[in-house]
Amino acid sequence: MMFIPVQHGLLLAALLFTVGLIGLLVRRNIIFILMSVEVMLNAAGLAFVVAGARWAQADGQVMFFFILAMAAAEVAVGLALVLRMHRQYESLDADALSEMRG
Repeated sequence: MMFIPVQHGLLLAALLFTVGLIGLLVRRNIIFILMSVEVMLNAAGLAFVVAGARWAQADGQVMFFFILAMAAAEVAVGLALVLRMHRQYESLDADALSEMRG
């Protein structure tokens, strides 16, 4: 079995998290914002798995399953909000939501 150094796994997780964070901050489309959040959640899950493998504990994998369940719930709620937003404003631009302010 080939071992991957912990530093490489954590570096990959940090890069994925950075890409997701940049996508979250730069993109204005709600779909891309949701995808960026998914990338960030997967990066956190990867960091948990790498840390769990480092200490030979299953806690990291358990946390990854929890993150997967949370990501699925986030996508379900997010896509429902996207559908509602598209029907009401006929746009997926996040700036269109500024009209919701009182």
